[in-house]
Amino acid sequence: MKIKISTPVQQHYLKVKALFDENLFKVLNPPFPPVKLLRFDGSDIGDTVVLELNFILFKQKWVSKITDNKTSDNEFYFIDKGVELPFFLGSWEHKHIIIRKGENESEIRDEIEYEGKMGLMSILLYPLLYGQFLYRRPIYKRYFKQPLN
Repeated sequence: MKIKISTPVQQHYLKVKALFDENLFKVLNPPFPPVKLLRFDGSDIGDTVVLELNFILFKQKWVSKITDNKTSDNEFYFIDKGVELPFFLGSWEHKHIIIRKGENESEIRDEIEYEGKMGLMSILLYPLLYGQFLYRRPIYKRYFKQPLN
């Protein structure tokens, strides 16, 4: 299954790139399940991100590796691929893209490709995952609207 969500922000794409860090990750933390960031190396190839998802009765670990990244004159992206996933996911790849739209305008695009662990799980997960990423839109807008030096 694929999910694509775009968010326009009022900031130069290289400033957005510079702030795509551990602090932003913590600000994007959804209300459920709460996510604890155990490790965040960054967005360079080979970096690792380790999360702990808290489902109240149990916790699940999520480990992703950064498999690709690139910066050009008009775009920055990096891809994280799940290497240890929660019980409900069979595969996960998330491309984070920041596109220059103007001198102080950018578009943040999340492109996710995933498969559920079994049967109809992919379809059942779609509204939940879509909602998790839609939740990020107003946060991105507020976060990158701040005056940044």
